[in-house]
Amino acid sequence: LCRGGLAERLCRLQNRERSAISFWRHQCLSDDKIPSDKSGVLIVRILEIFEECTIQVAICQQLEQSPATLSPEDAVINSEEPILKVLFTRETAAHLKSRPQDVIHIYPPWQKLLLQNADVPVIMNTYFSQKVLRSEHSEAREKTYGLTKMLIRKNIISLAQTFRLDDVDDKLHQESSDNQVPCAPQTHNNGDSTRHPLAVSAVNDSLLEMVESQGAVGWREVQVQVVIQRVYCLPAREGHRSHTQGNKPLLSNGGMFCRLCLLVQDAYGMFSEVQLQSLGSADDVEQYCRRWEGKSCCLAGMKILQRTTRGRALGLFSLIDSLWPPVVPVKVPGQSQDSEMMTTNLPPPSFCYILTVQSGEIHVEVDEEEQISNLYQPPAVHGLKEILRIGGCNERCSFWAQVLYRRLQTKHSVPIDQREMLLFVTDSTLQNVVHGIPKVVAVSVTASCVLSMEIMEALSAGSQLVFFKDALWGNGRIICVERTVLLLQKPLLCSAAGADLSELTGPVRLDELDSTTQASSICALRGTVVGVNESTAFSWPTCNRCGNGKLEVCPQDRELLYCNQCSEVVTTPVLKMQLEVFLSCPSRSQSTVKVKVWHEKGLVSLFVLLTMLLFLQTYEVQSVLGKEVGLLNCYVHSITSHPNCVVLEEIVLL
Repeated sequence: LCRGGLAERLCRLQNRERSAISFWRHQCLSDDKIPSDKSGVLIVRILEIFEECTIQVAICQQLEQSPATLSPEDAVINSEEPILKVLFTRETAAHLKSRPQDVIHIYPPWQKLLLQNADVPVIMNTYFSQKVLRSEHSEAREKTYGLTKMLIRKNIISLAQTFRLDDVDDKLHQESSDNQVPCAPQTHNNGDSTRHPLAVSAVNDSLLEMVESQGAVGWREVQVQVVIQRVYCLPAREGHRSHTQGNKPLLSNGGMFCRLCLLVQDAYGMFSEVQLQSLGSADDVEQYCRRWEGKSCCLAGMKILQRTTRGRALGLFSLIDSLWPPVVPVKVPGQSQDSEMMTTNLPPPSFCYILTVQSGEIHVEVDEEEQISNLYQPPAVHGLKEILRIGGCNERCSFWAQVLYRRLQTKHSVPIDQREMLLFVTDSTLQNVVHGIPKVVAVSVTASCVLSMEIMEALSAGSQLVFFKDALWGNGRIICVERTVLLLQKPLLCSAAGADLSELTGPVRLDELDSTTQASSICALRGTVVGVNESTAFSWPTCNRCGNGKLEVCPQDRELLYCNQCSEVVTTPVLKMQLEVFLSCPSRSQSTVKVKVWHEKGLVSLFVLLTMLLFLQTYEVQSVLGKEVGLLNCYVHSITSHPNCVVLEEIVLL
């Protein structure tokens, strides 16, 4: 704020005002009595309450200055005084928790405003107000009503109506009695299944208008109609773990709690992220994607968890930017909603509300039988060759690829469930390329990307065709982050945009090791054995059930092996062998190429197996020198220039 400016002076005035109100309320609570000074005190009885533009409006009757011994029910109504319309701010209304028939003392400096063409005066500046409860009957009524939720009628006033824009449809909609909820203490009977909790709600089509009119606490009496653009899971924050421990979480990513989330968009193009609680259903997130994406739904009972901006949530806004501009014209706030006035020439959203649900109620109504909304934008599927040519940064992309190999990043200081995983994928657009573009691409899956158990089990079983939805592309890397979804089946609705999505027909080819090969990639290798690292050549038995490589001698029978993990005797152990060899490769003639070759369950080339057996049996280096190594599939650990060395490990593709 500019020093000495109007905004700074207003901010100081508001701070002093809040301090004065807090001090006055604290003094009233400390004295445990109503202030004795009755000069200028306005005493009113509430007849009706409703809310308009976040202000609580109370229709009241003024009472005479009654003796302190009389209860509010015994106070005499002054028929000569007109009815008053008393305005309470949201904070004051929350402090008073007033209901019809309550008696309120309003202390100075309250003000009376007389409006033209209106018979009812308006009382403002009611910050110093106190509810009076003197009789035992009133206290009992307060305790009884305190158990039920007071439903306040909220008059929805649109901007078009406020500024008298010529929109007859909007005026008729706002004047409709459907927007009115009875103002009376009501208790919903949980056993009455015929009444839906949202049956009497008014429907709005603007998220921003609902937030501004209903506030951050949450709205229950009205609904917002939106379109579900994306369905995904997010890792639950630590604060939500205790909340969901009593319920079964929807998904678990390595033991990490997750929440089902919806990215929704209203008729004005406004986005919000709705974080749902665990649904207690056995369905996978893939099922919710198929059932909900593209459908219209009504939200109710939402409360604002956070108002985030582009600078605070780059991942969220990269997803929003991929859905912008809208595929159909959207409404413009404050303008006539005729079709010729709608436009898509709008700047992308700069903020987004993160919404969450009030616990214990139904808040999301999805009409699964409804047709797909015209506002819905399905993921645009591209070939990997096309994605690698995208010049932008932090661009969302979707593609269909064959997973050839997966590798968990071995950072021992990081827990296993928080480590990144590399998936090496390819498709027909890469396999058909002669040169210039790699035939295999590494996709980094971060710990924040929630993977379903179905995906994890499928990747463990073998090579899979996986649909990567809304992955992040930037700086030459494809990354699966928060809000990226991996599916085993292609969505029913997706835009191919002319991409070649044909499946692989022949064997998969890897790029051969050359001067362009980078670390943390996979390649094919051929060369001649020129040396063996004798100190690392060894073999060891492993458990045939769990793969445990630390077997012990069985105490009962010294000739048998025992597995501590299985707590059983291992009668048929699996022999693993490892050997490090140095190769001379024509493609990298200036480099020392060291390859770690291994044998497990016969999953290795016949040449390497014979070479390892020959060396381990004779333990003579000369027996393997000069042997030609065919095409081996290898993972590149590191590439250094000083010394000029390439370290690889033989791998088995899925």
